[in-house]
Amino acid sequence: MRLRGRDPRAAPSSSAGAGDARRQAPPGRNPFVHELRLGALQKAQVAVLTLTLFPVRLLAVVLMMLLAWPLALVSSLGPAGQEPEQPPALWRRVVDVLLKAIMRTMWLAGGFHRVVVKGRQALPTEAAILTLAPHSSYFDAIPVTMTMSSVVMKAESRDIPIWGTLIKYIRPVFVSRTDQDSRRKTVEEIKRRAQSGGKWPQIMIFPEGTCTNRTCLITFKPGAFIPGVPVQPVVLRYPNKLDTITWTWRGPGALKILWLTLCQFHNQVEIEFLPVYTPSEEEKKDPALYASNVRQVMAEALGVAVTDYTFEDCQLALAEGQLRLPADTCLLEFARLLRGLGLKPERLEQDLDRHAESARMTQGRRVTLPEFAAQLGVPESESLEDLFSLFDEMFGSQDGSVEEHALSSILKTALGVAELTVTHLFRAIDQEQKGRIAFADFERFVQANPDFAEEYLYPEQTRPRSCARTPPAPTPNGFCADFSPESSATGMGPVRKKLD
Repeated sequence: MRLRGRDPRAAPSSSAGAGDARRQAPPGRNPFVHELRLGALQKAQVAVLTLTLFPVRLLAVVLMMLLAWPLALVSSLGPAGQEPEQPPALWRRVVDVLLKAIMRTMWLAGGFHRVVVKGRQALPTEAAILTLAPHSSYFDAIPVTMTMSSVVMKAESRDIPIWGTLIKYIRPVFVSRTDQDSRRKTVEEIKRRAQSGGKWPQIMIFPEGTCTNRTCLITFKPGAFIPGVPVQPVVLRYPNKLDTITWTWRGPGALKILWLTLCQFHNQVEIEFLPVYTPSEEEKKDPALYASNVRQVMAEALGVAVTDYTFEDCQLALAEGQLRLPADTCLLEFARLLRGLGLKPERLEQDLDRHAESARMTQGRRVTLPEFAAQLGVPESESLEDLFSLFDEMFGSQDGSVEEHALSSILKTALGVAELTVTHLFRAIDQEQKGRIAFADFERFVQANPDFAEEYLYPEQTRPRSCARTPPAPTPNGFCADFSPESSATGMGPVRKKLD
């Protein structure tokens, strides 16, 4: 199948400040999945240290937080939106030094014996915003506690006992879920602070908006770049032999990550401050271009690829079903078509429900292009024709049923693979041996066999590297304003539909 849209692997054109070449391709691994496997010796080490080192470290970490709490409480008293005094009073400078020392001791007690800092952190007057990537864990709080920079956080975070008080001390920008106008207010507050001439603390922002496994940099959200002021890119690395740090949508839960990390003899993190990035006039007018160019600079420093994946794009794969998506899936092209039509990913589930109800009312009648446009509420265009062609090719039979070769074409198109044997799967669904299956048959089979991809599509093959499964229900991690992985699961437990 050929669409008239851009090639999914085509690199975007070079722009100001981005260099001449872009290393852009779908990631070799799903960036939202982290698989942690321990060998026999590593399991033995964890078992021994769980009974010896782990309780000591956990107690030390808790004591450090309790020691920092009264200092943060006293210093955070007063109106939250009040502009900081300049220069800061002597007692505030002393408290700041003490809190930084306590926080560093806390990380040291947790096993982070070496925190390597490269480059020079810019002054607030040089760069009011620090953009950090890749965002992969709640341990990314280390640079926040070392610099006492402000962050963008969920409003619910301030209600967390002890930790909420420590959060208030750094004067964060809170995002409220209950306030419909919260996003606009957040951007305005970031802009106000960024243009204050250094009166406010620097703001640390994780522009990816969610946690990944650090194999690539996903699309940056434009919030940090809307003010159009210089930013300082900051890249994070965790060069540890065993990656117990990464906390993604699919993988070890928050408690398991904490437990395994505290059971390691030594943990290391590298924080590299890159040169300040000053936007061009074109970038000031186009925050998305500005974000893309800064992302490219950070990707080159990390030696990883950039990808057009966003978390919203992957919701289609993560929200329903458990098909495994190879690296060259057409999901990126589908997402480009949606963006080109101006469809909003954040309203995806509501729109899908509405479209499904409308489709049921047609009672199997084929939909024309004008009807398709009217249903989506968009004008007819080449992008819409491409999207219509994609669906028409995948679901083009008159009665809605498909034969084996058609099912193969549909799954190959969806998965972006050249070859795929579906005979075993088709026969399992077509129990009446009619030679055709309807969507209702397929739906019933999937509900009864949620792991059908492993059993029927890859029964004798090595488990594919890319995996997209239903994410757990999100809970605030304090540093992702939009999405957070499961915080309470201790492992890869049962999957369920994402609720946000």
